[in-house]
Amino acid sequence: MFTVNESQIKGVHIFEVIGRMDGDTAPELGRQMDAALDKAIHQLVLDLNGVDYMSSPGLREIVRIYKRAQSAGGDLRLASPSDRVLTVLQLAGLDRAMKLYTSSLEAVDSFSAASPIK
Repeated sequence: MFTVNESQIKGVHIFEVIGRMDGDTAPELGRQMDAALDKAIHQLVLDLNGVDYMSSPGLREIVRIYKRAQSAGGDLRLASPSDRVLTVLQLAGLDRAMKLYTSSLEAVDSFSAASPIK
């Protein structure tokens, strides 16, 4: 079973994924995220709490959407990866390239957080 639940908080589009992100399911996630980007929604959060397996096609789709959001002046932030998914992200180096948060709400709030004054 693979499900993507979409919601929006504070102008940030959240994609909550449940199930496996593999060669069969990753393209569907990509289509849904592309649709948001096509509507000029460039602040995206991918909630990975419900992902129990991620293969290289899932990683490729995340990187593709990340690059597309950044080229449009936005960003893709990752939230709530399970230990198993976090290990995959770390092995791929995405934990260093992208921003990871412990919850979707924390990721949403990070878009509006002002830079500290020095």
